[in-house]
Parts: sequence; C-alpha cells; structure tokens
Amino acid sequence: MLVDKKILGGGLAMLAVGMILLVIINSSVPAGKPGMTAEEIIDLAEKEQENKDMNTLASILTGLGFLLVLISFGARRKNKESAKKTEKKPEH
Repeated sequence: MLVDKKILGGGLAMLAVGMILLVIINSSVPAGKPGMTAEEIIDLAEKEQENKDMNTLASILTGLGFLLVLISFGARRKNKESAKKTEKKPEH
C-alpha cells in the first residue's frame, strides 16, 4: 500500500495531541455557584468563553490531524523514473 510515512506520522501526532487537549479542556469546565456578585458573573462568563475557544482550537487541531492521516494514504512520491516518461513511437 502506498503511504507517505512522514505525513502519516505528523497526522497521528496532531490527532493524538488534539484529543488529549480536548480531554484536558473538557475536564476543567468552569462552574458557577448561587449568590455570585456581578463581578464574579462577568469573570465566569470570560472563563467559559475562553474554555469554549480553547475547545474549538483543539477540535481544529484534531480535525487537521485526521485529514493528514487520510491524505497520507493517497499521497504518492514521484520516482525519478516516472518523471522521465518518454513516448515511444510505434514502429511501422
């Protein structure tokens, strides 16, 4: 099977790092409590937005890693012999 090992390795690394980041980010979701002041509510909203943004970035990293893995199965390296294809004239 034709697989470009460099692209596959990079894709698997990005996929693994992205998934690990997703697990870490999703395990530390900020939570509110009853009786919060207005300043605490604003701080909580900022932390929730930051968590959501980091989750989006980790998801993009995971998606790009997956795409690289898929691309690695279709990538072909050019051989020097295939680049020098010459057309043979038919002999009559």
